[in-house]
Amino acid sequence: MSEQENYEGTTQSSPRWMGIAVVGLAVLSLAGLGLAWNAGNHARTAEQAMQTMATQNKTFQVSQEGINQRVDQAENTNAQLQGEVNLVGNKLKLTESQLAAARNQVKENHADYTKKISDVESTLATKANADDVNTIGTDVNGVKSDLDATKGNLQQLRGEHGELIARNHEELEQLKRSGERDYFEFTLTGKGRKEHVGQTQIELRSASGKKHQFSIAMYVDDMRLEKKNKSVNEPIYFYMGGSRQTMELVVNQVTDKKISGYLSAPKAIAAAVAASAKVN
Repeated sequence: MSEQENYEGTTQSSPRWMGIAVVGLAVLSLAGLGLAWNAGNHARTAEQAMQTMATQNKTFQVSQEGINQRVDQAENTNAQLQGEVNLVGNKLKLTESQLAAARNQVKENHADYTKKISDVESTLATKANADDVNTIGTDVNGVKSDLDATKGNLQQLRGEHGELIARNHEELEQLKRSGERDYFEFTLTGKGRKEHVGQTQIELRSASGKKHQFSIAMYVDDMRLEKKNKSVNEPIYFYMGGSRQTMELVVNQVTDKKISGYLSAPKAIAAAVAASAKVN
């Protein structure tokens, strides 16, 4: 074979080898690109995971701070409640001590009263015989009963000026017997009607038996005084005739159509009015 033929054979076989090399390089390039793309995806996934972990870490820190604040608030509330419990306990102890002191005082008073009774009985025994002691004891019991009854009858209300207030007819009779003031009983029926009571005129305006309240108008010294929503046994004070002593009006019974009570006047005012009436 000649040299020319060898050269042509070599020339024809070179392009086949180069094509294989180019294909191999292309495959390697594609593989490199795939690896680079896969590595980028992994990098992005890792970055997202790190960001998620950072967000969760911040959320956990915020939650932990909130829990710490709630724990602090609970501890403060517990401390306040404990202080209030201690205060109530101290007050209860103080009340118990006061109750014990009151009981001791009652015992001492009872012992003192028993001793005095014994002394009286001993004195009576030395000054009289058995029959006399029994008689005196009966008399003493009778006097004590009378005193207790009188004391019970005199346990009446007192107004702001210190006067006794009768709550019924029996108590009013007791006040009359004392002779300190003049008393005029009255009963008003019908709204808008005037009635002379002592030295005044009284007009019933309204009454409620359910509420035990009433409203009246009084005519005193050419003046009209209206008293609204007054209660049973609530004294109404006013002045008349230039006197410094008070007049007192008390209503003891209230129904929807009627009120009953009394007017209390100082003796001086009643006497002056009576004298003026005689002159006229």
